[in-house]
Amino acid sequence: MKRRGVLNAELSGVLATLGHTDLLLVVDAGFPIPRTAHRVDLAVTEDLPKLTTVIDLVADEIIVEGVVVAEDVTTHNKPLAEWLGKRFPGVPTTTRQHAEMLNELAHQAKAIVRTGAFNPWGNVGLICGVDVPRWFDEPGVIVPDYYQDRM
Repeated sequence: MKRRGVLNAELSGVLATLGHTDLLLVVDAGFPIPRTAHRVDLAVTEDLPKLTTVIDLVADEIIVEGVVVAEDVTTHNKPLAEWLGKRFPGVPTTTRQHAEMLNELAHQAKAIVRTGAFNPWGNVGLICGVDVPRWFDEPGVIVPDYYQDRM
């Protein structure tokens, strides 16, 4: 039996497939997931599980180098925007129009994880990265300038 972290077999498997620059969407209960998307449906009932709970668990298992949210989060859902800023300090956050989140990003995501969240604009894209200090720890390997701030 797995001891800790994500116990859901399907979600754990999806996380294991993620590579550098892959996009994982963690979404609310009402997100219109495309039929062609790899869907991991965790929703049980209203706010079970919560969006922030799932993001916390996922973020403990992957490297997140970018966060994407709808523009409306920064103006109309400040609690979520503030929580994301605290959860991912120093990680660049970009915004997209809500329609882009529902369409273009949904089709670009490697997988979409549906939560039970009843949270307006509660759809968060996590862009996967690499553990820079571990990738560049060999003697003689030069760290490029664009990774220096992550060392």
